[in-house]
Amino acid sequence: MDDSKIINDKGGLHNRVTSRIHLQAFTLAETETYFKQKNIAFDRYQLLLLYMTMGGVPHYLDQVQGGKSAVQNIDAICFKPDGLLRTEFNNLYSSLFSNPEKYEAIIASLASKWKGMSRNEIIASTSISDGGGLTMMLKELEQSGFISSYIPFEKKKKDTLYRLTDCYSLFYLKFIKDISPKETISWANLSQTQSWISWSGYAFENICFMHIDNIKMALGISGIHTNQYSFLSKTKDEIEGTQIDMLIDRQDNVISLCEIKFYKEELILTKADADAILRKKSIFRHVSGTKKQIFVVLISTFGLIQNKHSLGIIDNALDVNALF
Repeated sequence: MDDSKIINDKGGLHNRVTSRIHLQAFTLAETETYFKQKNIAFDRYQLLLLYMTMGGVPHYLDQVQGGKSAVQNIDAICFKPDGLLRTEFNNLYSSLFSNPEKYEAIIASLASKWKGMSRNEIIASTSISDGGGLTMMLKELEQSGFISSYIPFEKKKKDTLYRLTDCYSLFYLKFIKDISPKETISWANLSQTQSWISWSGYAFENICFMHIDNIKMALGISGIHTNQYSFLSKTKDEIEGTQIDMLIDRQDNVISLCEIKFYKEELILTKADADAILRKKSIFRHVSGTKKQIFVVLISTFGLIQNKHSLGIIDNALDVNALF
């Protein structure tokens, strides 16, 4: 199915495109401008919390009320029985696609493995046959902004991984899906759990990938051609495995190794943190065999407090302002 059929078959992408054009999600900066024009004041941490939950979809953002915190708004919009995003997921995919159950199965599978899944893993997880239109379904989901695909560092096209990048779908499947219809849940309580800590780290990482141009500008490399990857190596032949949130492979013979941390205050590196980063850097250089210069970039919500453990380890430190 090509773009025109995606649009014409179902009357338009549900709350996301008109009958003629894709309505791209707002960036963080556009979301900030949108609220300012509505005379709603949020600091950038509050904006980030809202964006992590519902993304930059204008129809969703229109539900947000001024004079209430992000937590209060998320409670009302996502967890109250009559909140728009409490049941939106049930309408979203059926409004977009014929046979929405298959698309939802792909989304649910990707939600269970945050670092992404290969085509074969999706087939095994969903029981959708390789010849059952999977290629077109993945294409449609990517064109619609629900998923993204990437080729891991120094891999080939056949190694392409798919990951769920739609903020609302990820949030819904993690926190809303299993709530009974009449039950009211307190997001203020849920947002203090370990489950929220894990989700927030991945959601923030997703948003960083979405705003890679902003990150490049903050690093002063906006004019340099780059490719962005995640990196995962398994333990092999006594070489420890490692996972890297984001690699920016630069044409100026440099690789920026990015550590992404969602944290409620300024980050202070401990000796254990510094040792872990140095270990990742060493393993990556060994496994990849790269001869490029490696710079370590820390991207966190409120930035880094320099200390003896960060000096000489962190080459660049960015905070949430870099994403705007």
